[in-house]
Amino acid sequence: MLVSAILILVLVAASAGAVLQPAGELQHVSLTARKVPKGHMASLRKRAGTSANIALDDYYNGTDLQWYGNIQVGTPPQDVSVIFDTGSSSLEFTSTECGEPCANQPKFNTSASSTYVSSDTFTTIPFVTGIGVDTLQYDDEYVLWLREGRDTVSVGGISTPNVSLYTIINQTQAFDADPNGGIQGMGPALTGFWPGLMDQGYDALFSLYLTPKSVGNAELTIGGIDSSKYTGNLIHAPMSAESDGYWALDSPAIYVNGQTTSTLSQNRTIIFDSGTPNVYFGSNNTVEAIYSSISPDIQPYAPEPGTYGIACDKIDELPAQIDLTFTDTNGEPFNLTIPSSDFNVGPFEAEPTLCQTMINYLDGLDLVGGSVLKHYYSVWDIANQQMAFAPNGLA
Repeated sequence: MLVSAILILVLVAASAGAVLQPAGELQHVSLTARKVPKGHMASLRKRAGTSANIALDDYYNGTDLQWYGNIQVGTPPQDVSVIFDTGSSSLEFTSTECGEPCANQPKFNTSASSTYVSSDTFTTIPFVTGIGVDTLQYDDEYVLWLREGRDTVSVGGISTPNVSLYTIINQTQAFDADPNGGIQGMGPALTGFWPGLMDQGYDALFSLYLTPKSVGNAELTIGGIDSSKYTGNLIHAPMSAESDGYWALDSPAIYVNGQTTSTLSQNRTIIFDSGTPNVYFGSNNTVEAIYSSISPDIQPYAPEPGTYGIACDKIDELPAQIDLTFTDTNGEPFNLTIPSSDFNVGPFEAEPTLCQTMINYLDGLDLVGGSVLKHYYSVWDIANQQMAFAPNGLA
């Protein structure tokens, strides 16, 4: 399963027989109330002197849910614009070998790099999410054709030689709207540029400070944590035993406007994907339970399977706060919150009086993206296989 580049919304109504339970029955832990677990302070001090920052831009398109920045590839180095995608693990970007299909993206010139090593190995990657907030209209809508190669890669000014990568030699038309040239996988494995960075004294972790376009100054920190970018203390959470190669945490419950149901209080493993904007659940029952707790007027939008909508003149009046509950390294619960203000994703292009709601159905996949991450400073600790969160101070 490849979860990359970005997606769209969800869920519908029913579950009328479910019994709502007050949120007070679950201990809610304030994000500002937790301390950094014992033993972490020394390593945080170490990281303060060995980190590198990368400025991120925001592909807005009405969503404020996708961020990208530059790395450098080759000798001499060429700028390559990529989404830093925690939902994938490889590096792929457009090259001059991709002609008209890549006309709207910046392209890497392989012949201009003295350290580039090509191969005759080719592959394709289909994506289960797409660009912006448009859902997949048909199978194989988002597909990349790739040539395998190797070259020097510099991230935040830190260079690693002989990194495995893929150059895009063809792509489907659906990628036309993408303002960046590719994807830098940031999955939880020590692959790609990470071994080289660790050899140079950098810790195997990174942090994301994602902000709305109107605020700006979004940033990726490689090898460290920037305490000036968040308020309170970081809450650390262990990776799920069911993570299966993704950044994923176990969740015992979901709350909608402070209440849950028997369906929403079932255990699930939720993937965190910075390359995807919205929220997906792999069970129709979960989607229906969420929407039935918000409004019976939210209905599936048939032209875009998996998405839901409601009349635009009604959506902004709806209370629709979503709290996702997780468990920290001390065994205590905490919530990551998506406020009601993020519920409206905007009108469907083909039906402008109908607005899309933020949660989608995607068979077999529980996943959250930018709609959660933009409210928190997040730390992705590969070495310790854990994540950490604190409010980013923008709410």
